[in-house]
Amino acid sequence: MGLSKRGKIVVGLDIGTTKICTLVGEMRPEGVKIIGVGIHPSEGLRKGVVIDLDGTVNSIRRSVEQAEKGAGIRITSVVTGIAGGHIKSFNTSANLSIRSFEVTERDVERVQEMARSVAVPMDREVIGTEIQEYCLDEQTGIKDPVGMSGKNLTVYMHVVTAAVASAQNLIKAANIAGLDVEDIVLQPLASGRAVLAEEEKEMGVALADFGGGTTDLALYYGGTVRHTSVLPLGGDNLTYDLAVGLRVSKNEAERLKREHGICHKGFLEKKTVEIADIGGWERKEVTSERILEVLEPRVTEIFSLLFEELEERHLKPYINMGFVLTGGSSVLPGMLEKAGEIFKVPVRIGYPKGILGSESVASPMYATAVGLVLHAASLGKKARKFSRRQGNIFFKLLDTMRNWFK
Repeated sequence: MGLSKRGKIVVGLDIGTTKICTLVGEMRPEGVKIIGVGIHPSEGLRKGVVIDLDGTVNSIRRSVEQAEKGAGIRITSVVTGIAGGHIKSFNTSANLSIRSFEVTERDVERVQEMARSVAVPMDREVIGTEIQEYCLDEQTGIKDPVGMSGKNLTVYMHVVTAAVASAQNLIKAANIAGLDVEDIVLQPLASGRAVLAEEEKEMGVALADFGGGTTDLALYYGGTVRHTSVLPLGGDNLTYDLAVGLRVSKNEAERLKREHGICHKGFLEKKTVEIADIGGWERKEVTSERILEVLEPRVTEIFSLLFEELEERHLKPYINMGFVLTGGSSVLPGMLEKAGEIFKVPVRIGYPKGILGSESVASPMYATAVGLVLHAASLGKKARKFSRRQGNIFFKLLDTMRNWFK
């Protein structure tokens, strides 16, 4: 198929701690079809934050080149995700008196701007907002108040902030790799777009994206996000624990985790596994019981921290539809059962959906990347390009934030 016959091309770039994933989607009348996939080990990131710019740029280039070959196109612009322990989010509101007693679009714009103008430290910037609902006089739960009558309009909003330097370094890496960044999306919100049903979001659901460097949490209720956070613990911690506990190299620990890892006693099979010592000179054996002893406490810790956060914020009563677990580390045997024990609600694994040609990206490890492609497809003419050369990108992002996270 020639380029002239193709639909619009959209690209999601998931810059993760463990892997860089590039997905190319083609917009067709029947939906978005994945036509190119590029995956390369991530070098240069730690817990979602760039610590080696050259390594990150090289990993991005290799991933993009692979996707370009598969799709038969040249990639110049992407939508990317952001995570990391520096991400902080909160809910806020603002109130406006309506002069004409009928809400206009200008009134809605003004009350939104009032809510966005929250005070944040100088080293942080607002990178995303989502309108949760409006309240007109005493009527709550309003999605669009334009044209309605009332005296006092209140907007409730979810605000996501990031460390300025961390976000700029992420965009700088993409720019040096030859890419324009059309938009930035908080990773758990991208994953939520890919794996959650609208009814789940309406009734109340919690999502945990268990990645390599971080575990990202998002809670939805009433059709919108009510809470997001990023825990700087993930699958890499499991690998590190194995490396230290068994005195093996990181590569050997990663192999052991992928091929023989378990984190729940229900998956325990009494067997021994041969591994190489840290020097690679000798072989030794380790039991499956020992592997479980190393991995289960860390998985328990991560889920317990998420549970405590939901409890402290009084959000657990809103999880009516259960807990959804996604991300590359979610496929570890026993992960589902361990989450169920701790959260005490139904738990399922979240697989990407809503796209064509999904066979190649059917694993939870692609949840964020698929969500980024779907977000890119929803931008339409609203898409803009951001560069490190444009000064403070966040003031430009503010202009389009009302269209984010739909």
